[in-house]
Amino acid sequence: MCGIVAYIGPREAYPIVLKGLKRLEYRGYDSSGVALLNGGLKVYKKKGKVAELEESLIGKDLHSNIGIGHTRWATHGEPSDRNAHPHMSANGKIAMIHNGIIENYAQLKQELQKKGYQFKSDTDTEVLLNFIQDIQENNNCGLEEAIRIALRRVVGAYVIILIDQDNPDTIIAARKGSPLVIGVGKGEHFLASDASPIIEYTKEVVYVNDYELAILKADEMILKNLGNEKITPYIQKLDLELAAIEKGGYDHFMIKEIFEQPHTIHDCLRGRLDATTGTITMSGVQNYIEQLKNAPRILIIACGTSWHAGLVAEYVIEELCRIPVEVEYASEFRYRNPIVNKGDVIIAISQSGETADTLVAIEKAKEQGAIIFGILNVVGSSIARASHSGAYTHAGPEIGVASTKAFTAQLAVLTMVALKIAHYKGTISNERYMHLLSEMNEIPEKVATALKDTDNIKRIAEKYKDAKDFLYLGRGYNFPIALEGALKLKEISYIHAEGYPAAEMKHGPIALVDENLPVVFVATKDSYYEKIVSNIQEIKARKGKVIAVISESDEVIRDLADDIIVVPEADEIVAPMLSVIPLQLLSYYVGVAKDLDVDKPRNLAKSVTVE
Repeated sequence: MCGIVAYIGPREAYPIVLKGLKRLEYRGYDSSGVALLNGGLKVYKKKGKVAELEESLIGKDLHSNIGIGHTRWATHGEPSDRNAHPHMSANGKIAMIHNGIIENYAQLKQELQKKGYQFKSDTDTEVLLNFIQDIQENNNCGLEEAIRIALRRVVGAYVIILIDQDNPDTIIAARKGSPLVIGVGKGEHFLASDASPIIEYTKEVVYVNDYELAILKADEMILKNLGNEKITPYIQKLDLELAAIEKGGYDHFMIKEIFEQPHTIHDCLRGRLDATTGTITMSGVQNYIEQLKNAPRILIIACGTSWHAGLVAEYVIEELCRIPVEVEYASEFRYRNPIVNKGDVIIAISQSGETADTLVAIEKAKEQGAIIFGILNVVGSSIARASHSGAYTHAGPEIGVASTKAFTAQLAVLTMVALKIAHYKGTISNERYMHLLSEMNEIPEKVATALKDTDNIKRIAEKYKDAKDFLYLGRGYNFPIALEGALKLKEISYIHAEGYPAAEMKHGPIALVDENLPVVFVATKDSYYEKIVSNIQEIKARKGKVIAVISESDEVIRDLADDIIVVPEADEIVAPMLSVIPLQLLSYYVGVAKDLDVDKPRNLAKSVTVE
């Protein structure tokens, strides 16, 4: 969740670390801080966003060629100056930043308190740091060995980065469960939670694996495991451009990423789907086609928006492939004793590829003989490395905390996977297969058309921005889109919103309906159209305010709804990639109308790498 960044080399460290923190702020923005070595160890930290830290440091001597920085998403201890990272050891010689949660911190803290240690923060991070110091002093060993010993006792997830006043030319980092990437420059090294702070300086990176330590000097990188055995670093080339992580003239990353969707969906389809020849080329599917075709069951595991993509995929895969599908919250699956049989296929969906609950869930399923197929956006991520096979979405970096373009790219990949399996298995006619390929091929252009209705959606957002509650309803393939629309509004505007299957409305939620409740219907033309028209009439009979997302040819709902948003016609299997677009825009414009920070919603972070 938190963002971490570090630098060692000939340049001034502070400007690099500060810029890196700004690029990582989507991972957490409760507080931030930096530690620099300049004669002695200096730590500066501040509650609030990185800009507040930057302002507080104007006029200070920040000269240093080695530095670490952190932007926090609070876990242990409320956001405050004292709980901000970096933390200093009790002897004042070591500074550390940490992303993750140390689960047995309370036990370690009690042990240290009995030895006379006093704590200046409420964090598990300070406990781990003082535990490392205590080991170093009691074992008369160096910092590297003390870290190695400490991490054998630690339960939980972490990336830690430390600098030591007694070793001013070295950074030490370690990882388990949280992401860490090292940028390799000429006589310099960069460290970060992801590649966004690194791309400006180098495209050569090393992704650190679990239970590995990195010992870095300006011109040297050593990787070791916890057994002190050296590991040969695998240097990869980043396929990422600096422009992809900048706003490019838009007011917010979120709106930029919404408007990127015609391009990102096109990139997702490009080189894979050929509607002319009727082929889908996906090596990750082809290499496991027999296992996918013959799977007795598919389990889809995900969290948040990715879970909604999984719900859409459940409908699509069962319809086209005739394979039973279950969709599980990763956070629940990992703690149950689920029945997973050899030959079951687990589809793990995650934008970041680092979602902690999803990663643990698939490792658990792997142990039981399941085949893991990852649907991911970030190359080289932990879930990518843990999967047997999979497919990347090619959505590019998504900086806005609320997922938009990653969701539609996930839908595109999942639909292609289903079509390829169904075609190979023979559960879809060739005519239907070719029709759906043609429909998929048209989605980027149709999304571009849907994005032209912004003035209308701005008007609707302004009209309903002061509502206390929203209800989102849909049927069939559009039911998960109703859930996603409600989630987006909650995330961005802090308005309470619920998504329901429209048919379930009469089983409880209709009690909420009055003249003050906006009800958003995802009502594009499909197999359920007449039913959803009836549901709209039931809301209108109770004076509810109806906002309807409809198809271009619709004449009936146009006359029933208080407000309409029109999207192009599409087959119901691909329609979710269109019907979600106005809901993304609606949440964005409501948030803007309420003068909220839509890129950094309160209490949220982009990548959930802790429980």
